[in-house]
Amino acid sequence: MKLYELSAPELVAGYRSRAFSPVEVTQAVLDHIARWEPHLHASYLLRPELALDQARASESRWHEGQPCGVLDGVPVTIKENIATRGDPVPLGTLATDLTPAVASAPPAARLREAGAVMVCKTTMPDYGMLSSGLSSFHALARNPWDLRKTPGGSSAGGGAAAAAGYGPLHIGTDIGGSLRLPAGWCGIFSLKPSLGRIPIDPPYTGRAAGPMTRSVADAALMMQVLSLPDARDSMSLPYQAIAWNKFDQGAGILRGLKIGLLLDAGCGLAVEPEVLAAIKRAAHIFEQAGAVVEAMKPFLTPDMLDGMDHAWRLRSQIDLAALAPDTKASVLPYIQHWADSAAGMSGPQAFAAFSQFHNTRVATVRACQRFDFVLSPTSPMPAFAAELPSPTNDPLRPLEHIAFTVPYNMSEQPAASINCGYTQDGLPIGLQIAGRRFDDLGVLQVARAFELLREPQKAWPQVPS
Repeated sequence: MKLYELSAPELVAGYRSRAFSPVEVTQAVLDHIARWEPHLHASYLLRPELALDQARASESRWHEGQPCGVLDGVPVTIKENIATRGDPVPLGTLATDLTPAVASAPPAARLREAGAVMVCKTTMPDYGMLSSGLSSFHALARNPWDLRKTPGGSSAGGGAAAAAGYGPLHIGTDIGGSLRLPAGWCGIFSLKPSLGRIPIDPPYTGRAAGPMTRSVADAALMMQVLSLPDARDSMSLPYQAIAWNKFDQGAGILRGLKIGLLLDAGCGLAVEPEVLAAIKRAAHIFEQAGAVVEAMKPFLTPDMLDGMDHAWRLRSQIDLAALAPDTKASVLPYIQHWADSAAGMSGPQAFAAFSQFHNTRVATVRACQRFDFVLSPTSPMPAFAAELPSPTNDPLRPLEHIAFTVPYNMSEQPAASINCGYTQDGLPIGLQIAGRRFDDLGVLQVARAFELLREPQKAWPQVPS
């Protein structure tokens, strides 16, 4: 395998044995990014010399036998809305003042403390409010499986980077599916952890940071670092020394588990036939391994999805209304139209809309409580055209594709996306695995079991010739 294709544990083992160095690996990743990046536009602040400086420092630590953490010398990319000290945080939009961040946000700080080498930051759409790579600030991000398709969003660049092999480790954020949707559409693995498991700044209802990787093993290693405490997150969980290294319990862990199977979200876009067939095949794999799989009734309602949509519209409308007219005009027209539609919302309407966050939480917890884990599609469709802001291309129907993912943001439950098949056109299909609140390790263990049992995977995309 090429150096840029190695997993994080393989890289650490190679550094320890001196089979290769962090500098060699970082250079290999940078060279690989240089070949892919003109096609994908996944990176922001790609600064090779800065990355190599970090790699040289790591190489010295390894030579002295004193690595500073479990990720020392391992390349990582960080979503651009996760602040890194001294770098601007554009939030994917031309409307943002490019003031350098005074401090690194918790996930970036933990990665740096563990010795990870930041090769670049990754792109996102305006304010992270799209499930695509369309941005007024960044070039249009594309999916390495098919450059005509979106990698998803809002962790667009992270999904594309992981699938294309920009090193083994990537981190994004998720408030309604922004980790899991790109993971599903790019064929990678991602975990949206329980709310507060990974400290983040600023915290917000439903907002989580999480790993984006090619394997469950790499995500589990990242969780060792990302889950360390940080007082800046007022919504973070009390720190637990979770045995993340116990993520691999084999396929036998599935025997006897009670698994819910949700094939109809209750609202939003209908699940496309190829996606439905892939999820059913995955459920059959769980049954063959000894799990008890039971069909679930839909629990999310149109009122819940529309209410959350309208609440987010109002928040964005208030934010955009505070901008100078020429600054607001630089925001994507789709986002402007979506936000402006909330301008006439009354107080009672706003209260009713925001109430749907809690209603969604209650309904999700109630529906899942009988099950150890819940399986569903990550998204009702495979990746759509890269140029579109959303599958519907309608700012008044913008969230019709997140009905399977958003409930777990509101219920604070961990949920992962893992590849479970491909369309006839070769596009990946994501299986979502949701667990009980706080059972992040359980989700990783079940995902690893499925990783061992699933059908053979296609080779990762190669740089176009």
